[in-house]
Amino acid sequence: MARFQYRGGDMDTARYEEKKRSLTEVLRSAGGGNIRLGKTTSNLFRDRQGTSAKELDVRDFNNVLHVDAANGYVVAEGMTPYAKLVAECLRHNVMPAVVPQLKSITIGGATVGCGIESSSFRYGMVHETVQEMEILLSDGRTVLCTPDNEYRDLFYGFPNSYGTLGYALLLKARVVPVKKYVKLTHIRHADPKVFFTGLAQQCERQDVDFVDGVVFGRHDMVITLGQFTHEAPYASDYTYEKIYYKSLRERSEDFLTTGDYLWRWDTDWFWCSKNLLAQNPLIRRLYGRRHLNSVTYTKIMHWNSRWKLSRSIGRLLGFHTESVIQDVEIPLEHAPEFLAFYHDVIRFMPVWICPTRACDKQARFDLYRMDPQKLYVNFGFWDVIRGRKKLSPGHYNRQVEERVMALHGMKSLYSDSYFSPEQFWGIYNRSVYDRLKKKYDPEGILKDLYRKCVLKE
Repeated sequence: MARFQYRGGDMDTARYEEKKRSLTEVLRSAGGGNIRLGKTTSNLFRDRQGTSAKELDVRDFNNVLHVDAANGYVVAEGMTPYAKLVAECLRHNVMPAVVPQLKSITIGGATVGCGIESSSFRYGMVHETVQEMEILLSDGRTVLCTPDNEYRDLFYGFPNSYGTLGYALLLKARVVPVKKYVKLTHIRHADPKVFFTGLAQQCERQDVDFVDGVVFGRHDMVITLGQFTHEAPYASDYTYEKIYYKSLRERSEDFLTTGDYLWRWDTDWFWCSKNLLAQNPLIRRLYGRRHLNSVTYTKIMHWNSRWKLSRSIGRLLGFHTESVIQDVEIPLEHAPEFLAFYHDVIRFMPVWICPTRACDKQARFDLYRMDPQKLYVNFGFWDVIRGRKKLSPGHYNRQVEERVMALHGMKSLYSDSYFSPEQFWGIYNRSVYDRLKKKYDPEGILKDLYRKCVLKE
């Protein structure tokens, strides 16, 4: 069988091969039936129904095998969290070309689920930075997928498949050089059209390494530019008492170490830590620096989701709630229209803004089809809408989906979805998915994409 093309140590390779052999033996001995990953972390924001599916324990597939700074790549196991991946890469003065915002996200999860960040205007989404993948199939086989080998159809069909075609055990991904610090420039805007025009203009600059933004209100928007630098007059600390997103409206320039820049959103889960009282100065001290991070908040969120505590309290107080946790990509030319819709319908603030476009204009990722010639704007918005009136399930989320479809955008599937089967498969390419499913999971041991992501099976 073809092997990964890298110069990893024999000991690391041997350990990986032994773990893979044990896992495939467990899978082959399962004798059919549904399976799913058994892991301790998840950044999915949709509840799953109870299931009798057999769990595959992949927790030990969480190591970085090799960093090759000279040739620009890293090889890591699929369950490696970005906190660990980034730390190892920074030791070699490089970073993964795209680093999702939260430390607990894994490289395999970001590849199968379409990760994005402020370097995406240059490198695209996480899956566009991946060069090779070794994927475990439902029958216990593993296949090495590259853009030009016999498994290229799975390589280009794997992103946005959410574990319904197989699981990435090992990945080779692009890394890029870094410097010690990142200089930040915050540019305020009051007009949405000017804001999005400016966002596009900044994406054309060759001297800028990162671009993202935040919408705080109808006439209050900030574009943030990041530029690597070897020296800095100071380095701000947003890992404890100070809160990063609040600084965007308080200053026009800032400096962070590169590591702190990559995790600038993690300390407060962007701004969602407010829902866990972590922005209250006293309670923030009770959390302590060690526990101010997405890992802590995700554990609390999953506990609350399991026991439905906040929902029960809300109903006792006479409120009906709907979680609206979404990331959508909208073509630049339609971004002002989507933002106007958002202000009129969804309303809660802030909203994260992140530009992205294809790094390779010839690549076509079949299950997450975006025009490679266009610049897209990611809108990230995550909160709960409360009201006295009981509305139909998914009232607000359905409106988001309808508007995304009307504006020729795409919606990530890590959270609640309400598409009809016809809508869903019209967006996510049923003909190609069915062909891949028949080829790589012919017995249907893994869940169907619609059943998993919309029906929550």
